[in-house]
Amino acid sequence: MKTLKEVKVGETAKVVKLHGEGAIKRRIMDMGLTKGVEVYVRKVAPLGDPVEITVRDYELSIRKADAEMVEVE
Repeated sequence: MKTLKEVKVGETAKVVKLHGEGAIKRRIMDMGLTKGVEVYVRKVAPLGDPVEITVRDYELSIRKADAEMVEVE
């Protein structure tokens, strides 16, 4: 299982599954990270948190803790 946190800068990945429960999962889905969507990792902050991604033609910064809940291929 590979998570969004493990994707390198400049790579594109496809969301396979969202982990987490309740409000956390809903918040991730509200940001546009749903099953089947393509995600491009633009850059990572110097200390590794947050990760800036492009999803559905907009830029999104996501915490590492949230990125670990997104399973990609």
